[in-house]
This record gives sequence, structure tokens and C-alpha cells, in this order.
Amino acid sequence: MVQERQRNMLSRQSTERQSRIDRLQQRVQQLQSQRPEGLRAQREQQRSLQAQNRLLQREQRIQERDQARLQRLGPQPSAERSASAAAMQAAARGRFSAQFRSNDALQARAALTARENRWAPRHAWRHGHRAAFVAWLGPVFWPYAYSDIFNYTFWPHAYDPGYWAYAYDDFVDTVFWGTDSPYSAYARYPDPGAAVTDFRAGKRASVSQQTLRQVCREPDEGVTAWPIASIVRAVQPTPEQRALLDELKAAAAKAADVFKDTCADSFAMTPPGRLRAMTNRVTATLDAVRIVRPALERFYNSLNDEQKARFNALGPNVGDRSQQPQQQANAQAEACGDPKSSLTRLPIERIEAVVRPAGEQKEALDRLSDVTKKAVAGLQAACPDDVPLTPVGRLDAMEKRLKAMLEAADWVQEALDKFYATLSNEQKARFNTMPQVASQ
Repeated sequence: MVQERQRNMLSRQSTERQSRIDRLQQRVQQLQSQRPEGLRAQREQQRSLQAQNRLLQREQRIQERDQARLQRLGPQPSAERSASAAAMQAAARGRFSAQFRSNDALQARAALTARENRWAPRHAWRHGHRAAFVAWLGPVFWPYAYSDIFNYTFWPHAYDPGYWAYAYDDFVDTVFWGTDSPYSAYARYPDPGAAVTDFRAGKRASVSQQTLRQVCREPDEGVTAWPIASIVRAVQPTPEQRALLDELKAAAAKAADVFKDTCADSFAMTPPGRLRAMTNRVTATLDAVRIVRPALERFYNSLNDEQKARFNALGPNVGDRSQQPQQQANAQAEACGDPKSSLTRLPIERIEAVVRPAGEQKEALDRLSDVTKKAVAGLQAACPDDVPLTPVGRLDAMEKRLKAMLEAADWVQEALDKFYATLSNEQKARFNTMPQVASQ
């Protein structure tokens, strides 16, 4: 009885606090949308925005503690617990990454550790883990896009075999759920391959300005530097080939420049804003691939067969490399070919429950549902049937996948904007905070 009273009290407090969070988020959005004239007015707006953000973060921290206390009080009533477990299990099925949940237990745990710690690729390798997809780092979508694309081109075995499956899942999830989705690829599994029965809300990463500068302003330095020295040691280029390698290095530096204007300083608070942030990063990544690809092709084509074989074999010794690329590709193709209903049905159902659309809003939501299904189908079509064995072939595959992600974003953006425009301020606030609501 004491536990039940405590649970009821915490539930009421949580509901009230969620209302305060909604109001604070509305206020933050209003401040962000204002364009005051004059330096003094801009400073005053910035101070107000910082104060509101501090209040919002405080309320969210308390909300997280209350949710943790609720979990420690024991299980929910059986009907509610069963419904929650059923929803989470349904969300885990029919996803791009579902096939990779049944990987070898040790490998799956290592990949999950890398994801939970949000390690950059080479950080993961130094810990003996495969690199895995990191959806957000602070306000930046796909923070390690530069190194993920080009290092995967050189060293595919150093990445989680389900890397692109997680990338696709998080790309779609983030549009609707934000960075702490209970249905995302970061949901905790009690054991690799087991169904989800519990969710611990992920905390938004605390990111230092130094980290963001390295990731966003200096993507070609530090942990994301190209393996030029490794290439030289492996292929031992002739003077003519060395000149082509220098051109490739220059192209890599030029490609890094396109990322420097796509890093956000603040979180996108609305679903349309998150989608635009993702689109900007994917566009920059595709531009980078197109800059580098001609130089890489020229250098690779200048190598003899022995040099090409050594170039193809580049990479660190991370984990078990016994699994062949073709086996990984078969698993990826199976994962891509399965129905992806949970990526589209669950968020639309949740929007209906939270926003309660009517009339033209319902029609706009139906259109959003249709284009989301079309976008997911486009991502499925871009999944590879095999893993190319050469760096040039893998870069071609990267370009195809990035184009599919960009097309998917373009399809959804218009429908999402139109649906969002039909909502009242109260409905928008509910939609914006849907991840927190869904995780209760």
C-alpha cells in the first residue's frame, strides 16, 4: 500500500512536471523564432533563452529521477505492463536492424557497448570493439559522418555488421521521436537477440565545445584523419602514384570543408526542424563523397594487381574478422527485405493518440503516413545485395545509400511541414515532446 501511494504521488508529479516541460519548450521555441533588432535586444534574448533552457534541463533531470524511482518501486499493474511490453516488442520487429539482434552474443554486446558510449570509430577500435552508428552528439546529427563514410570505405570489417541498418532505423525514428526514442536502435536489450521488456530513457549527451569543434570544424583531423600513412605503407606507391595520392589527400581535405557549416549550436525542438538538421548533414556527406570519389578512382586505377590486393586488405585487427563480407551482406539483404511496418505504423499511431487530429489534420496525417512508407521503401531499395570488396566499390555503395536517405527526407519533409502547420499551439507542443510522453 505504501508503494502504491508513492507510485500514485510520483505519477501525479510526473504528469504535472510534463506540463511544465511542455510550456518551457514552447517558450524556448518562441524565443528561438524571434529575430530582435539591435545588439542589446539580441543579448537580452540570448540571456532569456539560456535561462529558459536551464529551467527546462532542470525539469527534465527531475523527471528522469522520478521515472527511475517509479521503476524501482516495482512492476506496473499487469494490464499496463503487458501493453507496454507488447508495444516495445512490436517496435523491435520489422526494423532494419532486427536481423542483427541475433548476432553472436559477444559481438552484439561489444557493438551495444560502443553505441551506448557513443564512441567515435577509432575510439571504439582502440577498446577492441567494432564501430557503430551514433545518431546524435549533442545538437549534431550523424556527428561522425565524415569518418564513418570514408573509414568504412577502407575498413568495413571494423564496423558493426548492422551499421547501416541502425543508421536507417535512427534516420527514420528521429523524425518523430527525437533523440531519446523508446523505439530506437538504442533501446536496451536484456540479452542480445532478446525482446525488449524495459526501456531506460537515454540521456542527451553532454558535449564539450572542444568535442564539437573537433567533430564539426576539424573533421579531417584527430580521430577522423584519413589513413594516408597506412595506404603508403601498404601499397608503396611510385612517384607518379604518390602524386595521385596527394591529390586524394587534398580532395579529402576539401571534402571536410563542406561539413563545417552543417553543425548546429542548439537542439532542433520540432520534428520538421530535426528533419532539416538531418537533411543538411546528409547533403554535406553526399557532397563530400562526390568530391573524393574521382580522386580515389584515379589513384586506385593506377595501382597494379599486387598493390590493389594490399590496399583492399587494409584495416585494424578488431574483434573476430572471420565473418566474410558476403555473409554480412546476406544478413543485411534479409534485414532490408523484411517488412518495416514498425517504422511507420507505431509513430503514426502515437501521433494520433497524443495530438488527436481531426478534419484536415487527419487527412494531412494520412498523407504523412503514406509518404513515410514510401520513404522507408526507398531505403529498402538502396540496401546492398553484397558488400563490395574494393574501396572504390564501397564508396559507390555509400553514394547510393546517401542519395536514398536524402530522397527519403525530401519526400517526408513536405508532408511533415503541411501536417505540422495544421496543428494548434497545444497540439504542436504535444507533438514536439512526444518522446517523453511515449516513454512514460
